[in-house]
Amino acid sequence: MCGIAGIIHRGSSSNVGGEMTSMLMALKHRGPDSTGFAVYGPPNPGDYVMRIKVAEKEDMATGHDIKDKIAERIAEVERRIILHGAEIKEQDVATDYALRYVIRTDDDTEDMACHIEEIESVEILSLGSGLELIKDLGDANEVGDAYGIKDFAGTHAIGHTRMATESDVDIRSAHPYWAFPYNDISVVHNGQITNYWIMRREMERKGNRFMSDCDSELLAVYTAHNLAHGVSLEESLTRSVEEIDGVFTYLVATNDQLCMTKDTMSAKPEQQVNFTIRIANDGNGEDDISLSLVGSNSSWGQLGDSAFTLVADTNEATTLRVTPVSYTHLTLPTILLV
Repeated sequence: MCGIAGIIHRGSSSNVGGEMTSMLMALKHRGPDSTGFAVYGPPNPGDYVMRIKVAEKEDMATGHDIKDKIAERIAEVERRIILHGAEIKEQDVATDYALRYVIRTDDDTEDMACHIEEIESVEILSLGSGLELIKDLGDANEVGDAYGIKDFAGTHAIGHTRMATESDVDIRSAHPYWAFPYNDISVVHNGQITNYWIMRREMERKGNRFMSDCDSELLAVYTAHNLAHGVSLEESLTRSVEEIDGVFTYLVATNDQLCMTKDTMSAKPEQQVNFTIRIANDGNGEDDISLSLVGSNSSWGQLGDSAFTLVADTNEATTLRVTPVSYTHLTLPTILLV
């Protein structure tokens, strides 16, 4: 029982940090354990933003030695960044156990990321030119205040409120997940994947890494694996409905897109609109989706009895695509275009 939300501003930017905080507070009843944000700001060519944790929040209560261990881990992270030829332009300490770096490099970031994550208890939460992924224990206001996210200006964001059901209450099991090693791709999920262990073992045999036992992480790994093998993002979303079992809705964000896929299936025609989009999932098998048209035209649209892939783009020249993938007898959401 969790809540997911997404917002994208087409051709413009806004205070997506504050907007996402409000959306996730409205979904707080769906998940009080942890909250996460994946926010997308304007990229600076050649720069990468890396969000990283060097311990879990609960580790801070284990004694005085943890502070020395954290200092050693941070020093080793920075040594390895420099070793890979990158320049550290900025370092911000968000909490005692989480940091934000701005680095500049012309080299492949995957090898550097893999080397950094070999350090004990270190996990890169996100690495990208626009993406910043923040997640921690507590509600949206608590996490937003701790990480200074409420004034974040950007084009789009996805978020998650979590009630843990099958994995630990910690940062590594919180959403969103970064689709390692792909820069700027993040995933949030609500539901249950029933073939998780089968799919996970398959992904691990193919060389993919997992950082938690949360079934939602599979969607990020699955997406990254498909992209690495030449599958487009939209095709990966469509395939997931056929290959992943369970009851699920998930959002994928890239540097300029927000995509949504639901597990059920139908045969409805594609619909296109111009939009500003807000997506909320309350975890009750229904997705409340409100789409506000940009411009003078208004219309009503309804998508019932249908699973679909939804792709939204920040580019002013593109349109929303709501693409159903096959047939079902289950009831899905109504889309209101106002």
